[in-house]
Amino acid sequence: MPFPRHRHLALLTALAAAAVVLTAAGCAATSQPATRIPSAVPPFDYQLGGAYPPPAGVRVVSRDRGDRPAAGLYSICYVNAYQAQPQELDWWRANHDDLLLRDAAGRYVVDRDWNETLLDVSTDARRAALAGIVGGWIDGCAAAGFRAVEPDNLDSWTRSGGRLTQAHALAFARLLTARAHARHLAIAQKNTAELGRSGRDAGFDFAVAEQCARYGECAAYTAVYGTSVLVVEYRRRDFDTACATVGPSLSVVLRDRNVSVPGTRGYLYDSC
Repeated sequence: MPFPRHRHLALLTALAAAAVVLTAAGCAATSQPATRIPSAVPPFDYQLGGAYPPPAGVRVVSRDRGDRPAAGLYSICYVNAYQAQPQELDWWRANHDDLLLRDAAGRYVVDRDWNETLLDVSTDARRAALAGIVGGWIDGCAAAGFRAVEPDNLDSWTRSGGRLTQAHALAFARLLTARAHARHLAIAQKNTAELGRSGRDAGFDFAVAEQCARYGECAAYTAVYGTSVLVVEYRRRDFDTACATVGPSLSVVLRDRNVSVPGTRGYLYDSC
């Protein structure tokens, strides 16, 4: 979703020649991967609305799990891990209706901004079942050649009407980070600046921060992940602010809110 709402084996993965580089912290099953700051800020593109040839100089690309990774670049695989995409709701209802969150009247709990039904991560059993499904998608990202995964809607508890909690979200995140690391993928904390170090403690390796300049949150991410933060802004003035404040140390991209493809109305891309 492009617009936010306000260890069995050690990991050895690198963000290519100019991306966030992640190296193994140790061989213990419970070890957390350490982050090594790259020598240069990697030009980045955010292609969730459809894959296309990246602009010249781009080294890191995020794409939907249904698309192929960008050849020769460090590709991040977008997965909607905490909510059901509208076009996939029928599949969820037919196969895993018990994993969709409901209110006291039995109605689905829906993120009205995006018409996405929340997934129910409230119990160990449901989290394990969901990790089996989303984990399969993560496996698919690895098999396709992606180098990292970006699970979205970590903050879905804030739209659950109190039915989910931050603790539920982090418990599910730990299952996802373990699955990604087992497949030698880095994994990003998507938004949710309020987590502080809890995101890193759950196993996330870097952050993808939408509109952190607009909401004054960029420092919250850098306090935890250093320069391993990819910033996406959707308004020119916020992009300019990000470039002036964190641009020298972070990769910042300007995209249109529909993250559309070149040649379509509204397409917008800039970087600093």
